[in-house]
Amino acid sequence: MAITAAQVKELRDKTGAGMMDAKKALTENDGDMEAAVDWLRTKGLAKAAKKSGRTAAEGLVAVKVEGNKGVVVEVNSETDFVAKNAEFQTMVGQIAGAALAADDVAALVESQIGDKKIKDVITDKIATIGENMSVRRMASLSGENVVAYVHNAATDGMGKIGVLVSYTGSDDAFARQVAMHVAAVNPASLSEADLDAALVEREKTVLTEQARESGKPEQVIEKMIQGRMQKYFSEVTLLNQAFVVNPDLTVGNAAKEAGVEITGFVRLEVGEGIEKVEEDFAAEVAKAAQG
Repeated sequence: MAITAAQVKELRDKTGAGMMDAKKALTENDGDMEAAVDWLRTKGLAKAAKKSGRTAAEGLVAVKVEGNKGVVVEVNSETDFVAKNAEFQTMVGQIAGAALAADDVAALVESQIGDKKIKDVITDKIATIGENMSVRRMASLSGENVVAYVHNAATDGMGKIGVLVSYTGSDDAFARQVAMHVAAVNPASLSEADLDAALVEREKTVLTEQARESGKPEQVIEKMIQGRMQKYFSEVTLLNQAFVVNPDLTVGNAAKEAGVEITGFVRLEVGEGIEKVEEDFAAEVAKAAQG
């Protein structure tokens, strides 16, 4: 019998299986929905739905650079063990390659790897590997030149932290050092001008209240605030930070000496901002035993 798109969608919604697997299950069972569900379960392809509510805070960040554009993508899994899985790493690399032509995550998951959409590839991997997974974030960066760096690399081009740096000039080695600096220090912005205004105002308010508690005259307090704000900018903005390779210079001054202008950067770290649910060992074992 002919299998309709609506039937395939219904089965996918029920089981979390990939589109082609759902269609095959219905075909094999003459369109019988319940029999198709059981068929998928026996094949181990209906696991994805059960995994979708679990926290995926591990995984990999992958970087790709092509010409004057680079992308960095975070693909999450539940455990670091899966991040070391060659099958997972291959998928992440393919997703990063597809990201070069995508504008955002929503567009990326609708992109294709071979004859499958990325969202379906992920659903299939959830079923076969047995952990929840997701494409969480992506960012791109363009410039005259773009260099990439991966910290704690699991394999070529992917690891726990991915950094892109755009720059003008020809000193690729220096730009790579800056990317390593970004990975280590995690600046909030390129320069003072790029900082979030709300973040700056909040910091200034805190510093003002701290200064006023000193009981000093208002004109002295104003100078104290100016000095403390300059210190704040030197701590959180890339160009004003002490360069990890040579702390006697700021990154901006080191760039000038190298004949390079740093024009932008992107940094993604696996699991950044995800609240992890801590479980005791006994609870973890009990959960694993339940499947």
